Amino acid sequence: MVKEEKVKVKEDSLAGAELEKAAEAESLKPVPKEVPSMKDVEGESKKESKPTPLGVPQSTELRGKTSKEDLKKLLLEKAAKLKSKVEGGADSAALKEEIKAKKKADMLVPLEEYVKTGIYLGTRVVTPDMKQYVYRRRADGLAIFNTDLIDEKLKEGVKYLSKFAPEDVILVCRRQSAWDIAKKFSEITGIRVFTKKYPAGILTNTQLDDFFENELTIITDHWLEKNALKDTVDMKKDVLMICGTNNFSKGANQVIIGNNKSPKSIGLIYYLLAKGYCKARGIEKDIPDMDWWIESDE
Repeated sequence: MVKEEKVKVKEDSLAGAELEKAAEAESLKPVPKEVPSMKDVEGESKKESKPTPLGVPQSTELRGKTSKEDLKKLLLEKAAKLKSKVEGGADSAALKEEIKAKKKADMLVPLEEYVKTGIYLGTRVVTPDMKQYVYRRRADGLAIFNTDLIDEKLKEGVKYLSKFAPEDVILVCRRQSAWDIAKKFSEITGIRVFTKKYPAGILTNTQLDDFFENELTIITDHWLEKNALKDTVDMKKDVLMICGTNNFSKGANQVIIGNNKSPKSIGLIYYLLAKGYCKARGIEKDIPDMDWWIESDE
């Protein structure tokens, strides 16, 4: 069995306004330079079970058996049962490995790429909305996303985004380290992007010269893009939201989970969204290789 690492973090006891304040503070912190490792993703090594000492079984059904023939017969029956259990266990283990290999083959990118970009890394703060996607904490208190769920949510995100025409979608990304990524995404897909500043009322105030209506807003981090999220929800339009462990998903119609602080992780997410969107809508554009999207400096 995989040993779950239990780490006590004081943020886990926060609730209400205190939790929101701590969660927002996590998004405003500078991005840490992380060195991802496979151990973070795959968990700790399995415990080895100690072999049972050899000897005569001391079960109750053997007590009182004086005949050697009866004892031999009973031991042979027990050996046959044990053999069938071992073979069944081997078959089960082989099936699990086969399923695991198939999951890896069906991933949008190899597991190593998820590890390299640190997309699985969360913060010390985990909101109630994100608890279902976290499978453990590291020794330093950082929460770790389940990579299978990251891949699953990215596939769902691509499928959901593909329902909307480019002119009906806007992308909001106010994290400075990801501006070039967001602009490249806009250039490829034709989706309008707001980076440095989201103009107040552009989606709600019909008196503005630059007012326009959209059907979907992509939110990179709702703590930094509160106004855009509020305007979209007020206009009863759809929201595709990227959520880290410190985000609330309220107002989102579709959630993509992952590290939305690191430009490498954001780059991988928007690379996969751009690639999947163009394929689904038949948009022929030259999309830079994945390395371009994840080579941004921290």
